[in-house]
Amino acid sequence: MISVFVYGTLLVGESNHYVVEPYLLSVTTGAVRGSLYQVGDYPALALPAEPDDERIVIGEWLKVTEEGLSAMDILEDYYGPGQTNEYERVWIRDRNGLHEGWVYIWTDVSGLTEITSGSWKAR
Repeated sequence: MISVFVYGTLLVGESNHYVVEPYLLSVTTGAVRGSLYQVGDYPALALPAEPDDERIVIGEWLKVTEEGLSAMDILEDYYGPGQTNEYERVWIRDRNGLHEGWVYIWTDVSGLTEITSGSWKAR
């Protein structure tokens, strides 16, 4: 079982949830420290640049099978460490410390518009 924090089109009820649904074992709401940005029809999460940055991104912790993580890697154009990836996949902890797992992050948010609510669904 693998934990992944999702915050955009992979959320329950969103356009790409079907990609992970066959491999889904459980869903729990959560939030992580970071900022959310608009990248066309989907969002990108950026980790805090400063240690005292308290902005949060609201999403869901998905518990999935290994096949579910592979399906998400394909969707997110993640080819592995050291490769040219659209998103990077890093380990993260929920802001309350109750969950930890993988998350897909964007490394360069220059020129992108921030979603100040921190919620893809509330944008």
